[in-house]
Amino acid sequence: MMRFVVAPTGFKECLDADAVADWIGVGIRRVVPAAIVDTMPLVDGGEGSARLLADSTGGELVPVAVTGPVGERIDSHFALLGGPGPRTAFVEMAAAAGLALVPPTQRDPGATTSRGVGELISAALDLGVERITIGCGDSGTCDGGLGALRALGARVLDVDGREIGEGGRHLAEAARIDTADLDPRLAKVELTVAVNPDNVLCGPVGVARRYGPQKGATPERIEQLARGMRRWSALLAEHSGTDYSGLPGGGASGGLGAGLAGVLGARLESRFDVFLDGGELVHRLRAADLVITAEGSIDASTALGKIPAEVARRAKRHGKPVIALCGTIGPGAESSYDTGIDAFTGILTGPVELADAITRAPELIADATARTLRMLLVGRALTA
Repeated sequence: MMRFVVAPTGFKECLDADAVADWIGVGIRRVVPAAIVDTMPLVDGGEGSARLLADSTGGELVPVAVTGPVGERIDSHFALLGGPGPRTAFVEMAAAAGLALVPPTQRDPGATTSRGVGELISAALDLGVERITIGCGDSGTCDGGLGALRALGARVLDVDGREIGEGGRHLAEAARIDTADLDPRLAKVELTVAVNPDNVLCGPVGVARRYGPQKGATPERIEQLARGMRRWSALLAEHSGTDYSGLPGGGASGGLGAGLAGVLGARLESRFDVFLDGGELVHRLRAADLVITAEGSIDASTALGKIPAEVARRAKRHGKPVIALCGTIGPGAESSYDTGIDAFTGILTGPVELADAITRAPELIADATARTLRMLLVGRALTA
């Protein structure tokens, strides 16, 4: 009897991780009806993480109205986690300032704000939590955490002592950080920011240049944001004594990681140390005959800290074969082989409109899983 471990992340702006896992399971059972299917939907701190963590720990989602990335009020939430230990909240950056919350016509990371993230942190403090983990990922901002810090009482001033404007385009004007009115409750909680350690604040692969284009920045805006991040890095170093310009994870979510660490003293931790390295995943991988993972796109970035690559690396420690499914296959996808992914395949069999692909995603995932397993079983029979 074959045992499958199904450990995907979500398909952004389409299906969350548990729905992807369920439909992969449907495809498996079409081909191997008696299979043991062990589903383990995974999060990386981005879109959908709060809900999945609330469900998996027996906690709850707490609804909060916050300032969205383009300044309007939106319905958001954070997770109050269940289980033993200190009372813990998980704040999903994407739920307050994610790219999906920025209308396509307003995508300008120089103008968007992370203020809603700070408002979620404040709402968690209202419930008397002892720990807050902030999940970075899927952001629509590049303001260095400026908005979030302001929502928590910090002020960022120019050379004339006036507060700078909202959004990353104003960071180059920053001359001083004033924390006199910072929420005093922050000093009594443990703050952790779950980050992709490959994301840095400044330099040729700094957050502005690496992610600015996908957030809607023009070439001119990218250079403006890069200058702002250099200034912000210098100011954070002056304030905290730590150089965040090249610190692993400092560039997470448009520099939110560096901002929260440099001003609030938050600890930056690899998101995979936070979300993947518990004993449960290791135990399940050891028992698997085949591991199936998935994400919306497999490309050159997959090997740089995306969930399929991290699952594959861990599976390979136990000699397990790994197949990855994806919505699209992009340039550089072959680099994922170096992470331990043995084969990958897209779920589409021909040209299709994006809206149609999103609507049909469940059946496309199930069909692709079934096709892949049939091919796998043919190969198994030939080598028997």
